[in-house]
Amino acid sequence: MHKYFEFEKNGTNYRREFIGGLTTFLAMAYILVVNPLTLSLASIKDFPDALRMDYGAVFVATALASALGSIVMGLLGKYPLALAPGMGLNAFFAYTVVLGSGIPWQHALGAVLISGIFFLLLTLTGLREKIINAIPVDLKHAVGAGIGLFITFIGLQNAGIIVNNDATLVGLGDLTAGNTLLAIFGIVITVIMMTRGINGAVFFGMVITVIVGIIFHLIKMPHQVVDTVPSLSPTFGAAFSSFSDSSFYTTSMLGIILTFLFVDFFDNAGTLVAVANQAGIMKDNKLPRAGRALISDSIATTVGAVLGTSTTTSYIESSAGVAAGARTGFASLVTAALFILSLFFFPLLSVVTAPVTAPALIIVGVLMVSSLGKIDWTKFEIAVPAFLTMIAMPLSYSIATGIAVGFIFYPITMIVKGRTKEIHPMMYVFFVIFVLYFIFLK
Repeated sequence: MHKYFEFEKNGTNYRREFIGGLTTFLAMAYILVVNPLTLSLASIKDFPDALRMDYGAVFVATALASALGSIVMGLLGKYPLALAPGMGLNAFFAYTVVLGSGIPWQHALGAVLISGIFFLLLTLTGLREKIINAIPVDLKHAVGAGIGLFITFIGLQNAGIIVNNDATLVGLGDLTAGNTLLAIFGIVITVIMMTRGINGAVFFGMVITVIVGIIFHLIKMPHQVVDTVPSLSPTFGAAFSSFSDSSFYTTSMLGIILTFLFVDFFDNAGTLVAVANQAGIMKDNKLPRAGRALISDSIATTVGAVLGTSTTTSYIESSAGVAAGARTGFASLVTAALFILSLFFFPLLSVVTAPVTAPALIIVGVLMVSSLGKIDWTKFEIAVPAFLTMIAMPLSYSIATGIAVGFIFYPITMIVKGRTKEIHPMMYVFFVIFVLYFIFLK
């Protein structure tokens, strides 16, 4: 095994890879809780149960998709990069597509499956890299920051810190409420650990918040720790059922598929470059085995949709594992094994409520918004589409809307500024697509 992963060449060993893989798992284990809560719309009390995704099935799908994606990345890409259903994309899936647009979750899974297949085809033909390169780097960073703001907004809502206000749309909630105080405590303790550079701070923050919640009787103690694995049948293969429904073939679904496709483009490419740089894998500004890594991500998205979860993508939390010593794909195999073991600890998830996961959403949002510093705000023609991309996401409660607005304004401001030569032809295609998206949105 150490020969396959070239331990000596990469200056690593089994111990470092195991610790790195464990650290990555601890840093991203929150997704096992947050993803089922998000996709099942657990925080929405008046939503019909018949239209919700099954919590247990989504938990199993999340664990299996994360494990399988990480295994493929480890064996094929040989990168110390773990995969799981992406934050932001799961929020888009649940809050924008299912809740906001009233589209059945089966259709949403079908859209993810199609985006995964397109992703794979684009990667195999080499078009994926060309499309990514066609999108201005400033807009890529704006998309990441916008998703970060959107996730943070959802976290603040789940915590009860931000609530509905008929006069001002939103307002400050009751900060003396028990669950809100619990969420605030979780935010504070997680921020402290993150600031101190503690690996797995988000995960440990959730654990500490759960313990405090149990002590103050805000969370019920689970009856058992280990149990049989929940059934995957409620979600497994449900994506295929959408293809026989004529209501699936609409312009709005096309926009949803493109959104899944575009956001996964940006997220995966940025994460891959960031982790490769940190691990010292990048050579002459090029990624070795980049094609294999991108194929791994495509396979993970496709398989994840069949299992029953939103887009599976590379996780920036893998950087925590790299910081702990991970340098090869063996660390990804360790992370995958831990995701599989987590399947048997399903009963423990009953203690993880919305106030417990809210801090994780907010902290992940903070990490994603860091891309704002990479945008050239001194150029007004860049600042306008970047800002509109970013701000439209939380205000419209839609990632798709943010991307559409930014991609429409970019060619307009660049043409007016006289920088037409810098506009890639693909951006004009995006312009037409998103103008049509707004025209036929209703």
